[in-house]
Order: sequence, then structure tokens, then C-alpha cells
Amino acid sequence: MSRYRYTASHANPQGPGDARPTALQVVEDEGLIGKLTGKRELSTHAAGATLYLTARDAVKAQQAVDKVKNGPGPKSDAPVHGIELRLDSLASVRAAAKAFHEKSDKLNLLILNAGVMATPEGRTEDGFETQFGTNHLGHFLLFQLLKPDLLAASTPEFQSRDPYDPWASYGQSKTATIYLAKEIERRYGSKGLHAIPVHPGIVATNLSQYLSQEIVEGMLKDETRHKTIKSEPQGAAAAVYAGLSREWEGRGGKYLSNLVDEGPADTTRDWLNNEVGYAPWIYDEESASKLWKASNELVGFKSE
Repeated sequence: MSRYRYTASHANPQGPGDARPTALQVVEDEGLIGKLTGKRELSTHAAGATLYLTARDAVKAQQAVDKVKNGPGPKSDAPVHGIELRLDSLASVRAAAKAFHEKSDKLNLLILNAGVMATPEGRTEDGFETQFGTNHLGHFLLFQLLKPDLLAASTPEFQSRDPYDPWASYGQSKTATIYLAKEIERRYGSKGLHAIPVHPGIVATNLSQYLSQEIVEGMLKDETRHKTIKSEPQGAAAAVYAGLSREWEGRGGKYLSNLVDEGPADTTRDWLNNEVGYAPWIYDEESASKLWKASNELVGFKSE
């Protein structure tokens, strides 16, 4: 079934097959409703999902909950919970998992896509490089702590002596998140737990807060590049489609971009004009396995 046929047949988000008792743990920062993240949360809640929304402090988490309940669009009676979570703190990740376990012991869908981009050189609370610690290790530990709930719901070295390169570090951290999805699929796909790495495209959100004004203005002035920037609803559609569409139910391990299973990237184009496709090394099972083991050691999680 194509994504278009699926969309058309579910114009009513609470139609047949959508009002499922799905528990959704969304890893997000604050600034929720009215932006990319909020579009996704409103869509999944309207489909009948029980939401667990995270933010960097309890007040902002509650604000996110209130905005989902009172936001625009279709509504459902499904519960919405807020959980405090700071991905740059492993102690906070553990506390967030504990807070979830106080309310539920099953989790159907886990969306891991919060993060930072091109930050100044820095370290997390636990001493890891900021982007690797936030974008990968925080997500990795949260998955490990919630893995039993996901299963219950289903029938390296990055240090360098060279000057800090924000974009290289960002690329490494996002490659790590793809490896995480690949390894989850390899290890648990046969048990009904699936993972899909999703690229929403270039979306105008506060993720770009560390970009220089020169880069931002250049993107907006360049007509070709400007056409690649997605609206917030378009960006939100990627994770909603991957998590809720029947087309991807029971599947995982593929690289999803622009709502399709993408092929290799065109390496002759720069990153702004080449927003789709993957680098060949994302299917390196040996590297993904090594990172899994190293990540367990870094976050102090005893692997099976």
C-alpha cells in the first residue's frame, strides 16, 4: 500500500485501526506546540495514543501536556503525561525511565529524535562530548531502560586532538543514532520490536540555533536550497508515518526519508542540496555492534 492510499483512507485520524492503545514515549525538548514536534504529538494523540512527553524541567513538561490537550485539531480521550528529562544527564535519563515505569510497564512506540546541532565545544554532565552525549548516549540509555517495556508490548572512540569540528561531531552523533536503530532491529526484530531511522529533512526549527547568521541567510537567499526546507507539518509527517502507518508495521532497519525507503546519497552534491539518501557506512554491522557494546560501557548498562 502506498503512503498516499494510507493517508486517504485515514482522513479521520480516529478511524478504524487508528484508535489503538498505544503508549508513546516522545523524547523532546521544550518549545513543543506550534512547531515540528507539536504537530507530531497532536497527530499521535488524536489517533488515540497515550502520550508520555518529555521536557528539560517539570514545568515545561506540564506545559507541553496542557498544550496537547488543549491544542488545535482533532482530540481523543487518551491520557497525556509529562516527564522531566535532560538527555545530557544520564542521571536524568534514569529518573525519567523510573517515572515512566511508575505509570506503565508497556510501551508500543518510542520516538528518539531530540538533540542539539553544531554546538560550541563542550561536555555533558557526565563528561562526554556534548553532541555525542546528548544525541546518542542519552537516547541509547533511555532505550536500554525502556527496552523491557517495548518487548513486553510486542506480539568507540570519538576523541580527537584536532580542533573541534561541530559538523563532524554532529555527523558522528547522528550516524550513531542510525547505528542504534539498526542494532535494535538486528537484535530484537525477530521478537517484534522494530526500529526505523527517520530523516525528516531540513526543517526550520530551533535545532539551527547554533548556526551562524551567515549560513542561515545563505540558505534563505539561495532559491535552490530554500526549496529543500520543509514546513513543520511536512517535517512532522516523517515520524508519524514511520510510527503509525500500517505500511511500516512489523518492519524496520531501513533508512526512511521523504516518507520512502531511501537509497544511497549522491556524494557529488553538498549536504544542503542532498537531503535524501544514506552514506554507505550506515549498513556496517560490525561498527554498529561495536558502538552498541561501547555505549553500554559508557552509560554503565549491563548488556544481555
